[in-house]
Amino acid sequence: MTEIDGNTLIQRFEQFASPQLAEHWDHVGLQLGNPDRPIRKLMTTLDVRPETVQEAIDNGVDFIFAHHPVMFHPAKDLDTRNPQNAMYARLLAHQITVYAAHTNLDTANGGMNDWLATQLHLSNCQPLVPAGSDPVAGQPVGMGRIGDFAGSMNAAAFARYCMRTFNVAGLRLVVNPADADRLIHRVAVLGGAGQDFYQQAVKRGADAYVTGDVSYHFAHDMIVNHLTVVDPGHHIEAVAEHGLAALIRGWQKEYGWDFAVIENRINTDPFTFMVQQDEN
Repeated sequence: MTEIDGNTLIQRFEQFASPQLAEHWDHVGLQLGNPDRPIRKLMTTLDVRPETVQEAIDNGVDFIFAHHPVMFHPAKDLDTRNPQNAMYARLLAHQITVYAAHTNLDTANGGMNDWLATQLHLSNCQPLVPAGSDPVAGQPVGMGRIGDFAGSMNAAAFARYCMRTFNVAGLRLVVNPADADRLIHRVAVLGGAGQDFYQQAVKRGADAYVTGDVSYHFAHDMIVNHLTVVDPGHHIEAVAEHGLAALIRGWQKEYGWDFAVIENRINTDPFTFMVQQDEN
C-alpha cells in the first residue's frame, strides 16, 4: 500500500471531472489547507458546515472532499467572531485540507447527475444540457440527464416515488391540472438548482423534471408549458457523499493507495418540512 498526498488524489480526480467543466461563476478545486500533506483519513460530504467540520475533527480526518464549495464567496476579513471565519480557523488549526468538486462533478460523465438518474432508475440517459466535450476523455458531456422511466405513474404517484427514492419527508409538486393524470414515461433530472434549464426538458420531450429550488414565477411558467416538476430540494445531492467515496475507494484498489475513507453522517439539509395538523 502506498501513502499519497492530496495532490495525487486531486490530479487523479481532475482527470475524471476536469475543472474546465465547471461553470464560469463557480469556485471548484482547492478551498483551504495544504495538499502537499499526506492523506491519512478522508471524509466525503455534500456541505462543509461547522457541524461537519467538528465531525471531521472528531474522526481524525485530514482531507475533506466536498461537493459544495466552502469558500463560494471570498472572505472580506478574518474576524473569527463570524461563524464562517471561525470554521476556517478550526480547519486550519487542525491541518485539514478541503477540496470541492461542484459543477464540474455535475457535468462529468459518471458524476452527480448520473448518480441521481441511477437513483430514479432511468435508462437510455443522455445529457440534458450539452456542454461540449470532456477535455480529457473527449466524450460528449452536459449538465443534467434525461432518460426513460420504466414506471407507469401519474404526477402524484411519481412525486411519492421521488419522496421514497430520495428519502425526503416532503417535496413540492408543480403540475398543470390538465396533466395530473398523464402517465410519466420520460424524465429529466438536474441536481441542485435547475429551474433555468426547464425549457431544455420541455424541448427534449420530458414528461417530468426533477430539480431543486424552483421559484414561484418559474413554477407558473412550467405549468403553462405542461411540464410536471418535482422539487425534492437541493439536498438530494447528498448522493455525492457515497458516490465520491465509492469513486475514491475504486482508485485506492486500483493504485494501492493507503488511507481511510469515511462518509459524512450528519444531515446538512437546512429545511424541515412541517405538516399542518388538526388541533381538534
